[in-house]
Amino acid sequence: MPKPTPKGESTTVQALDTKDLHILRLLQQNARITVKEISDQVHLSTTPVHERIKRMEEHGVIKQYATLVDPAKVKKGLMVICYVSLKQHDKTAGGKFIKRMHEFTEVIECYNISGEFDFMLKVVAENMDDYYSFHVNKLSQAENLGHVQSVFVMGVIKQTHVLV
Repeated sequence: MPKPTPKGESTTVQALDTKDLHILRLLQQNARITVKEISDQVHLSTTPVHERIKRMEEHGVIKQYATLVDPAKVKKGLMVICYVSLKQHDKTAGGKFIKRMHEFTEVIECYNISGEFDFMLKVVAENMDDYYSFHVNKLSQAENLGHVQSVFVMGVIKQTHVLV
């Protein structure tokens, strides 16, 4: 399988110190926090804080800033984990499948995994009928699809975006 290539990422990664990690924790808690508010909490002036954030952005440590949305409030209350195996496992076939997954707005996460299946998808839909339509009319039409197993999420116990 082809390995996804991170875009806009520098290959040189500088070690993160405790100040960098503190800045990252604050940004993960609130991406709208100001540089001034961060500088007050990490005990640095605004210029070095801004430079540290810029460096982490340039090196791909900070990939993007995002808004977390409640799926139920935007009519995406059904979450499904789909395990997918492909018929062929060459680079071209895997690449086509990956490209296709990027096209599906219902697929919000896609992982290349080891074991019985090749990929794990996190899919959101409005309801069971909506998921059925996605499965039949989109996912199952993907080229080189072998086997799909759908697991329906009954409740979210823990979900976080915080890494450090």
